[in-house]
Amino acid sequence: MAGRVGATDAIGMVKVGLELFVEEGPKATELARRLGLPLFLDLKLHDIPETVERAVARASNLGASLLTVHASGGPAMLARAVERAAKEGGHTTIAAVTVLTSLDDADLAAIGYAEASLPQAVHLAEMAFRAGVRAFVCSPKEVAALRARLGSEAVLVVPGVRPAGSATGDQKRVATPAATIRDGADWLVVGRPIRDAADPRAAALALTADARSHV
Repeated sequence: MAGRVGATDAIGMVKVGLELFVEEGPKATELARRLGLPLFLDLKLHDIPETVERAVARASNLGASLLTVHASGGPAMLARAVERAAKEGGHTTIAAVTVLTSLDDADLAAIGYAEASLPQAVHLAEMAFRAGVRAFVCSPKEVAALRARLGSEAVLVVPGVRPAGSATGDQKRVATPAATIRDGADWLVVGRPIRDAADPRAAALALTADARSHV
């Protein structure tokens, strides 16, 4: 996961996603501690407020610096998540996922949303902001709009980042590292282009260099 200016070496944060967490459990988070890097626990929690609040407490105890929840869980769930993170010491930041990068406007319509991806992402982010959330996950296509609407206080975490000419896989709303940084992203989330590379470290270093060159 490429990070803010000042992050060292190839990555700025260690991301543990759902697949790895299901396979390895809490021990998957130990790598971040060994490397001395922040832990991004990308579990995208979405449940009733009580359940999410309790899960936030467990994630905080695991040392998560950033924990994702779905904004569509609603204001009560989001507020409880933020409040519990603060109660556990405040070292875990709740990041609200707006619209998954694997969805396009046709997918949203099929689900039953009346809005297209951009206004839907803005709507969810503003609702989450009112509930106390200050970090948001969005695709590169919504970064500029969210930065304009939420201001400098918001931390924008952006998946769907792909080097020019690379395969997009199941991601539908993507952009290059340079374009995403220019639009105002704080953190770039890059998975498969690094994970599946012949030399993952070299791929990570190249992406980080590209991103920093446009800051």
